[in-house]
Amino acid sequence: MDLFGTAGIRGDARTRVTPRLALAVGQALGTGIGEQDSRTEHGRREEPDGAPEVVIARDGRDTGPALAAAMEAGVASTGVRPVRAGQLPTPALAFASRGRRGVMLTASHNPPHDNGIKLFSDGSEFPRELETAIEEAIAKGTAPAAWDAWTEAETTSVLPAYRRAVVEYASTIAGIEPDDDPPLAGMRIAVDCGNGMASLATPPVLRELGASVLTLNGNVDGHFPGRESKPTPESLSDLRRFLADADDVPFGIGHDGDADRIVLVDTDGEVIHEDTVLAILAEEYVRQSAAGGRRPETTDPVVVTTPNASSRIDERVRTAGGRVERVRLGALHEGIAGIEANGGDVVFAAEPWKHIHTAFGRWIDGVASAAVTSCLVARESLDTLREPVSARPYRKVSVDCPDDRKVDAMERLSETLPAAFPEADVSTEHGIRLSFPDDSWLLVRPSGTEPYVRLYAESDDVDDLVDRARGKIESAVDTAQ
Repeated sequence: MDLFGTAGIRGDARTRVTPRLALAVGQALGTGIGEQDSRTEHGRREEPDGAPEVVIARDGRDTGPALAAAMEAGVASTGVRPVRAGQLPTPALAFASRGRRGVMLTASHNPPHDNGIKLFSDGSEFPRELETAIEEAIAKGTAPAAWDAWTEAETTSVLPAYRRAVVEYASTIAGIEPDDDPPLAGMRIAVDCGNGMASLATPPVLRELGASVLTLNGNVDGHFPGRESKPTPESLSDLRRFLADADDVPFGIGHDGDADRIVLVDTDGEVIHEDTVLAILAEEYVRQSAAGGRRPETTDPVVVTTPNASSRIDERVRTAGGRVERVRLGALHEGIAGIEANGGDVVFAAEPWKHIHTAFGRWIDGVASAAVTSCLVARESLDTLREPVSARPYRKVSVDCPDDRKVDAMERLSETLPAAFPEADVSTEHGIRLSFPDDSWLLVRPSGTEPYVRLYAESDDVDDLVDRARGKIESAVDTAQ
């Protein structure tokens, strides 16, 4: 049974992420699958009667209340106490899961009829082995606890503490002392919340930091009437047009449905490349780590990212005195844990659009990214921040490939791609990544959720590179079995 993709379970709420599935996941989670999860950094929270807790939240989708009720029933029937957190951004649910398990019911940027299930433990997404344990428990079936051990749900309020924590963290990054003026005093910022959960967090946080916030699509509505939930150059057209016409708004922010992603738009209404944003933040964290003495002298600050991320990140991190480590898509939390287990100091982790601010928490947090980035822009201006970041042409292409051909196609490509580009260094740890002497690169990997093989490339001659690689991919798919 394969339920979990790279970002939890997602799909149509009528056929895939149904109340029946939510009940089963709640039962599997509550029976204690993966008990190694119980020893946490912050200490497991328990009620006086000894019942461990699972905090449950949802986004604004119409199917959320029914799924939350089913999840609560599944958890409660195992003797574990469900804690209702209501509507939250995903990073706020992760914040609330410290010291206990957490469940976020969201399909992020998917269409309104979809929903999803993401599991957390002590502020971090479930690693793959615990997701596998949940899948196996569901396949076998789980028995409820004794009738007199069932629990009753309780309610908690998370948003005030989460928003306050983000404000305090961003102020620290900005170097603000308690008696100083707010770091964003006098700044105007436009935020397109996309009718999603950022509406409850990003504008209030930025206002608390001193900004005047101009909000688009700032009400929660699971139908996403203002724009589609995924923030793209096309869906952010209103925000882009507003910024192009405004005289005194230096940049804008776009979020997805659950506020774990962030997109930045400059004063000309142009979307800033996601890897440029990543490079800016990575360089800042490495520099602050080096200046603040956070690390042993023998250990370089580490930035964790994914194989599809640009070499511009490596360039800025090297300049600041750190190094980059890459892990598979959807596994930033596992990469952080592995590097730290070997004595590494991870100061930042990110894949395009998604950032983990490790000194704040071990979860992807678009609200924290909005606050920190705004503080950096207030200090130096957006143009100053991105001026040193190289920006080679970048392309992403999807090549049709049925799921049952992916394995064979990738095996063929592991031979034909290196042969076609003998000058490149080859890594096959997370797909097939070719790195060229001039810092150009290409990556080929199968999609985990759709019938495609993805091709990513960055080069001064990106069109030629993509055309040559795409021909090899199409040939491998055509001959795959």
